[in-house]
Amino acid sequence: MSSHAAGSTAATAAAAAAANVDRNQIYQWIQELSSPDTRETALLELSKKREVVPDLAPMLWNSFGTIAALLQEIINIYPAINPPVLSAHQSNRVCNALALLQCVASHPDTRSAFLLAHIPLYLYSFLHTVSKTRPFEYLRLTSLGVIGALVKTDEQEVINFLLTTEIIPLCLRIMEAGSELSKTVATFILQKILLDETGLYYICQTYDRFSHVAMILGKMVLSLAKEPSARLLKHVVRCYLRLSDNHRACEALCQCLPDQLRDDTFTACLKDDKSTKHWLAQLLKNLDTMSAGGGAANPSQGGQAGVSLGGPPNLNKPPVGLTAGGGVLGGGGGGAGGSGAGPKLPGAL
Repeated sequence: MSSHAAGSTAATAAAAAAANVDRNQIYQWIQELSSPDTRETALLELSKKREVVPDLAPMLWNSFGTIAALLQEIINIYPAINPPVLSAHQSNRVCNALALLQCVASHPDTRSAFLLAHIPLYLYSFLHTVSKTRPFEYLRLTSLGVIGALVKTDEQEVINFLLTTEIIPLCLRIMEAGSELSKTVATFILQKILLDETGLYYICQTYDRFSHVAMILGKMVLSLAKEPSARLLKHVVRCYLRLSDNHRACEALCQCLPDQLRDDTFTACLKDDKSTKHWLAQLLKNLDTMSAGGGAANPSQGGQAGVSLGGPPNLNKPPVGLTAGGGVLGGGGGGAGGSGAGPKLPGAL
């Protein structure tokens, strides 16, 4: 089945499901979010319906006490983060609340208010966690899904907001040490930030920022050479290609691009992926042009040719962490071991 046909089938199914939604029951569940005694069941049921109720986000945002209740669910599990004692039941419950917040983040009528309220900052404590247990992995993945839903919109206000927070170093840490799926979503978020002119300028503005990003991407390539993932490699290559749009970053990449991207290491992995092969070819062309003294890598794509990186990165030098304030995958069911709608991650992955 073609992607167009599959999309049409999914849209038809969603429309049919929406037609069968009991609106009064939706209102009842939203009302039940305000009571601790009925909240857990309401969270579960509403998270299951978020794909078939187009205006669920405005309903949640504009109903009395609902967002406060969702934030309370998040804050309630902070004590289980350190020491890391989060249970599967706790993880599933808070992830259902995060799924509803993702719904609010995705909707054009509520996204701006969502950002103005700085609600994404409540999730950053989850992204700081390092436990490898399934409840924590599921928590990080669902939290990344909320940020991924924001950047997927390609809106300037989203990038401007995220650049005032610590999302870049958080994503870089997950890209280095997370599960494959978490790495994929984190790299997707970084890719979306880089594709924005302001985001590219921010990352290439200083040596430390670029060096940190280049080092983590390089480590990922080495890891992918051992355990290939076409899905993850696609986003890594796209990040490199976008960095090459910046004149000084392109100069630095001529020296530090991993050899595995130049030889046939990933030939088999990319055999059926035309878009990633095209991006990789364009990246290598940009670097060859720079090495030959051709100037800016690809100014037609909007590279910031005049930004100084303070010299090419030495990847053996310990990176300096980026400071805050400086400037897909369908949802799976079952979560961390119990019931739940599962995270709905950015479809573009």
